[in-house]
Amino acid sequence: MPVSPASSTAAVLGRIGLPQPVSELAERRWDAIVIGAGHNGLTCAAYLARAGRKVLVLEARDRVGGACTMEEPWPGVRMSPCAYVAGLLHQTVIQELDLPGHGFRWMPAKGGLFVPFEDGSSIQLWNDDARCQAEIERFAPKDLAGWRAMHDTKRRLRDALRPEGEGDLWLDPAPDRDEIERRLRGDPDARSLLFDWSMVEMVERYMDDERMHLAYLGQGVIGTNASPHDPGTASVWYHHASGRMFGQAGTWGYVEGGMGMVSFILCDIARELGVVVATGVPVARILPGEGVELASSERILAPHVISNADPAATLRLLGNAADETWAARVRQVPTAGVTVKVNLRLSELPNFIARPGLDRPHHTGQANTPLSKDEWRAHHRMANQGVLPPRTWNELYLHTVFDRSVVPDGVHTMSVFAQYVPTRFQDGDWDGRRDEVGAVVVGSIARFCNNIPAAVTGMEVLGPPDIERRVGLTGGHIFQGEILPEYMWERRLRARTPMPGVLLCGAGTHPGGSVIGVNGRNAAMEVLRDGHRKPGKTAGWW
Repeated sequence: MPVSPASSTAAVLGRIGLPQPVSELAERRWDAIVIGAGHNGLTCAAYLARAGRKVLVLEARDRVGGACTMEEPWPGVRMSPCAYVAGLLHQTVIQELDLPGHGFRWMPAKGGLFVPFEDGSSIQLWNDDARCQAEIERFAPKDLAGWRAMHDTKRRLRDALRPEGEGDLWLDPAPDRDEIERRLRGDPDARSLLFDWSMVEMVERYMDDERMHLAYLGQGVIGTNASPHDPGTASVWYHHASGRMFGQAGTWGYVEGGMGMVSFILCDIARELGVVVATGVPVARILPGEGVELASSERILAPHVISNADPAATLRLLGNAADETWAARVRQVPTAGVTVKVNLRLSELPNFIARPGLDRPHHTGQANTPLSKDEWRAHHRMANQGVLPPRTWNELYLHTVFDRSVVPDGVHTMSVFAQYVPTRFQDGDWDGRRDEVGAVVVGSIARFCNNIPAAVTGMEVLGPPDIERRVGLTGGHIFQGEILPEYMWERRLRARTPMPGVLLCGAGTHPGGSVIGVNGRNAAMEVLRDGHRKPGKTAGWW
């Protein structure tokens, strides 16, 4: 990859400020205004500017990046408060906008998935198939054939819907159900994986060892307000394994410098193409066909307004100008987050009881601390009743194993993505119980690590209300709304809305949530198609 200058956006951790007074921005003629400088909004802006459009990006916060940004929670420690690894960033976006040429570096988490168990055993499900199969043959030899069949079903589904090269259904326009059914004809298992199976149903179908089941269950509910016993959760596992970054299918990895570099580099690219990005400028209203009104009362005009805010937040900005049928559809999508992000500063890497050592191969992947099947069901129910469960499922990521540039000497970080927690507590609130939640998460990890909590030297706990307040995601839902089958593919919101000139470009649109970037590209392509669309035509938003 070519060497490029350091990111000017990263140099100020995304706090780029106002390029000129708001009054001057309001006097200029814009082709498009993008609301929100998250990674999808910046992607959309870059594509529009590349096509010759004059684009203004308005960000309410003091820094760009949304949920994929960079902060300094402790001196010298840089972390993204929410997003933590990359695996679904679309290769088309990476190539067309030349992210590598602007300093983007991606390091695959080669260790795959490490899971310790209460009985002292453990398994490391390597990204490398040969090493993974050798591990399963040692750990649960009777399940090797079933494991191969399960992963082959996932591979067939990915190849059918997201083939390499032409025909990727993540690219707009979103496919209808007939197209999906046509591609999956003759493969009932692939179809059931996409639309029907619960995660429990899937793992029990293919494997017998209970530990193998528990190793995978959390992968079916990441960011989802559902139990792995619920129908459709297997599709969440597929969604998160459907990436093709740099030709490595289904692989997750770390971004050099931290996840915020994705947004910071996209901001660099957008500004290089002529986009004007302004932070600290909240929008109060969307004026369809006209532009926006700011919280400070100024109006900025443009024929297209593309919202990177989630659909529910966009609906609030539209107010009475929203089409009622579209508004009803937005309200139908659940946005209650039941996940908590815990960012930890460590004096040393976690020492897993099942595989002792502070610098071992299993530290090069993600680690999961499992729950039993009964715990999964009961804890999901408790959280939705406003009760904090006694344990959480935790996904642990150790960025500093790969990249020491984000911490001082002698420091490690651990990003913990945990669930379930209440969106709202039956007794008390998040301000009063945040420390208690952090203690439950750390205690759940400590069951498997003999140096936790002793190695913890700093902790930041972000529950659903914190995520909503910090990065603007309604309900603290990390995907701008559920990604279960009934809210995906032809049922997910599309970029175009029925309001004239108003589009969406965030994770609430097809193809769904995570750090993908293609949602922004899809919205830009829709705007660019407007030059060939008859005036007043709004078909295609449903």
